[in-house]
Amino acid sequence: MRAFAREDIRRRGSGNIGATNVWRTYGPAYAIPVAFIDAAKGFVPAFVFFHAVSPLAGVLAGAAAMLGHSRPLFLRFARGGKMVATCGGAFFGVAPLVGGIALVVWLAVFLLTRYASVASLASAVSLPVASIALGQPWPVIVFAVVASVAVIALHRANIRRLLSGTENRFALRRRRSGPVRT
Repeated sequence: MRAFAREDIRRRGSGNIGATNVWRTYGPAYAIPVAFIDAAKGFVPAFVFFHAVSPLAGVLAGAAAMLGHSRPLFLRFARGGKMVATCGGAFFGVAPLVGGIALVVWLAVFLLTRYASVASLASAVSLPVASIALGQPWPVIVFAVVASVAVIALHRANIRRLLSGTENRFALRRRRSGPVRT
């Protein structure tokens, strides 16, 4: 973000480097590419290792991408993102149907609640359920359980805000400033 907006996204909004904070801070023109890149960095290694080596290698590569997103090397292992898009990308690489179900769950819950955190949590919970229901290989099921727990753990502050009623809802449209026309 620093390259385009000339400021550090970690100093704005929630301080998170993920697409949700970018959307709230700079809007969709920046957030959509951020979400795509975050998903791609999970998808590419998971897909390549899954198909070139083994399902276990694919999930380990996806898990490594997720870990790298939450504690990035380029930030000297400081707090990164909450790895939702990276997790989604990794699942599209190792189990596309499971990744697709998680995406549909995320979109449906987000549209119903307008809480990105609730959508992320519901999507995370859907991963092991869909993996088991679809009879995925054991490495994918274990990865789904671990990824789900990791995403939920990174959303602890969001869960506290949801329980206290202080979590911010997403505004789908920006409000106009100025006089209201009749």
